[in-house]
Amino acid sequence: MTATNRAPDHTPDAAKQDLEAGRRVIDREAEALGALSQALDGSFGQAVAVLAAVTGRIVVTGMGKSGHVARKLASTLASTGTPALFVHPGEASHGDLGMIAPDDAVIALSNSGGTAELSDTIAYCRRFAVPLIAMTRRRGSVLTEAANVALVLPEAPEACPMGLAPTTSTTMMLALGDAIAVALLERKGFTSQDFQVLHPGGALGSSLLRVADIMHVAPELPLCGPETVMAEAILIMTERRFGCVGVTGRNGVLSGIITDGDLRRHMATGLLSMTAGEVMTGQPRTVRPQALAAEALGIMNGVRKEAPVTSLFVIEDDRPIGILHIHDCLRAGVA
Repeated sequence: MTATNRAPDHTPDAAKQDLEAGRRVIDREAEALGALSQALDGSFGQAVAVLAAVTGRIVVTGMGKSGHVARKLASTLASTGTPALFVHPGEASHGDLGMIAPDDAVIALSNSGGTAELSDTIAYCRRFAVPLIAMTRRRGSVLTEAANVALVLPEAPEACPMGLAPTTSTTMMLALGDAIAVALLERKGFTSQDFQVLHPGGALGSSLLRVADIMHVAPELPLCGPETVMAEAILIMTERRFGCVGVTGRNGVLSGIITDGDLRRHMATGLLSMTAGEVMTGQPRTVRPQALAAEALGIMNGVRKEAPVTSLFVIEDDRPIGILHIHDCLRAGVA
């Protein structure tokens, strides 16, 4: 019976060994990341400067496990405001070198720095003066000698018992790629609003939605003046279907709000003949148009230990420009 066909061992000793192996791998990789952090020097800044000056795209390439990390780096760059793509080095030698333009830059990942499949890409970069950033573990390798800037990983053993499977090395590459992406993000002043534009789907996109993205605007706004009789104000509430009406003064500033609760409180006092100014509740809760929708939902839910409400007026310069209902947040996936 070969090692690959060995029956699974479910004994307590086997479980203990598995746990020890898992912790050993994580500890070894954590130590390597610490060493990587300490090893960062001026070359990192030079690499970021070269990449920040690129007017085209950043092309990321690598073979095998390094290639998988390269794909992730290209994806991270693209999602944080730096146009990027992955080019497979093997495919590059068969026509995909045409995907690399003169105004691009290339980041090449190779643990050994001598990956044969990268040779054509390296030669292409040298021939057409395309900036080349190397990410490797071998100083003095073919890749580092050809690169404009070489980011050399510190010496650290792989986490597997044989010291062969790419583990620690790929973890360091992954972290170094993230460091590059974030440094470029900060250089460019990339904001959460920019992030939301590139991440419109899923829970992440929903969490980054702004109030302005989902609010209702004129002519849907339920508004009236303080002298409006309640018979007319109630009609506005009914037509707009937000369960409230905002009360604005002559200068358009929101001075109060009338909700179903206000109607019930004044039901026995000749409500229909009263004015909106007499019935309204002053200083209503409001929200900014650029606030996150999640923040607005928190305000409606009474995050400040206030009574929950179902609608918020959206205010700019103290004037209502929109209204947001709790159902708008729920429909957008904000929860």
